[in-house]
Amino acid sequence: MRGPHHPNATLVRDTGTELYLISCVKTKSRRPAPAKDLYTSAWFRKARAYVEKKGRPWRILSAQYGLVHPERMIRPYEQTLKTMPVAERRAWAETILTEIGPSLVGVDTVVFLAGQAYREFLAPALRDRGLTVRVPMAGLSQGRQLSWLGACLDD
Repeated sequence: MRGPHHPNATLVRDTGTELYLISCVKTKSRRPAPAKDLYTSAWFRKARAYVEKKGRPWRILSAQYGLVHPERMIRPYEQTLKTMPVAERRAWAETILTEIGPSLVGVDTVVFLAGQAYREFLAPALRDRGLTVRVPMAGLSQGRQLSWLGACLDD
């Protein structure tokens, strides 16, 4: 196996990349907007800035619209996974898993910036597909997540 110090290391390329999945939030613009601009909470704005700083592809996990490209125009809505019954959350996740295929081309790691309700059925299914799943803010309160995101943005 060639490591970074092997004479032919330049021939070895890391073709894999990360896909970031950010959950939707309650606080939204009152008008239709590109999805990246519809969600207006401090948490979402910091999560968006974090993934944009990383320069990696990202999508939004919307309770209403499913898997959403940041540039897609969407209307405000009042749906959340947090109050959905388990069967509906499972069906929502199945829809996401159907939609996500093209976004996974060349991806080896999926990074969730999303709560448990958004990850519960997606993360195991993505692992079953051979992907690495990371949840860097797992177990942190919303305040600590804001601090974590802020610290990452300050780097």
